[in-house]
Parts: sequence; structure tokens; C-alpha cells
Amino acid sequence: MSEDHLDHIFTNDEKNALLQEARNAISKALGNPVSDNVQFDSPIFYEKRGAFVTLHNDAALRGCIGFVLPYKPLVDTVREMAVAAATRDPRFPPVESQELPRLHIEISVLSPLREIMDVDEIIVGEHGIYIQNGYNSGLLLPQVADEYNWDRQTFLEQTCRKAGLSESAWQDEKTVIKIFSAQVFGESRL
Repeated sequence: MSEDHLDHIFTNDEKNALLQEARNAISKALGNPVSDNVQFDSPIFYEKRGAFVTLHNDAALRGCIGFVLPYKPLVDTVREMAVAAATRDPRFPPVESQELPRLHIEISVLSPLREIMDVDEIIVGEHGIYIQNGYNSGLLLPQVADEYNWDRQTFLEQTCRKAGLSESAWQDEKTVIKIFSAQVFGESRL
């Protein structure tokens, strides 16, 4: 399996444990009591992994923050990024307690980043993109291109915009383009 693919397929129990821990972390951060004690008995929870936590209130994006690189064990990354998405995403005011019942949590566990030399290596819907030029960098998760029905060029242009670069910056020889895959799972919508 290439390095831009995940080597672990999460079981439903593992997914549910991470989703519950993300919800518990947000609830605790908002000052609410949490009685659930989630069990983390799989070694995958303690592997250092990059991950993003995305929050939606009904269908609207409410926050999304993550670590691209594997700085911490996965369970710690999920806890920290859940709280950050709820309270520190600069695009939104902090989540309030009354929003919790309507909040939908999605987790994206990332594979390692792999630099590419040819944009034809990007498979829309499978790969996310990380673009860096100088001090500017930006990332879009694989599911974003699917959600907006983007082709490869539009995905590259939008990742450049996210990085604060011109839409054509992906063609600049000084621009570094890296790809990754993600295993994405979320809470069931009621």
C-alpha cells in the first residue's frame, strides 16, 4: 500500500469510541458534566496520527481544526481538535452548550503526507491536498472536493486560496504540493 493510504481500517467500535470522546471533550470544555467513560483498548488509539475534527450544526459548517502531522497519540489529537473546532476556529464564534444536541461530529484520520511532482497523481475524492509556498500553506480534506463537485484543477485552486495564495500558485515551481488520504467517519444523523 502506498504511503498516502492508511494502513488501519477503523472498526465501528473504534469509530464510535473516538466520536464519543470528541463529544465528551467538547461537552467538558463547555462546562457540562460527562459521565461516559470511553474505553480505548485498541493500540491504534495510542499511535501518533494526524487528524481533523469537523463540526456541523444542522447542515452548516460550525468548525474544523486539526493536526496535519502526527504530533500526538490519536485519542489525544481527537480530544484536542474537537475542543479547538468548537471553541477556537477563527471563522466562527465558540459553540454554546445549547447547540450540543444539534452538533454533528466528523473525524478525519490522515495518512502521512507525500510530496508529489505531478498533479496527475491527485485522485479527487481520495486525496486531500496540502500546498505550501513560502510562509503560506493551506489544506483541504479529500471530502471537500466531493462535497463541492470539484475537478482536480478547481481543487488545487481552492487549496491555494485557502493558503492565501493566488489560484494559480499551484503552478509555481516554488510551490510544494503534498497529498494524503483520510479515513472519514461521523456520527449518525438523526
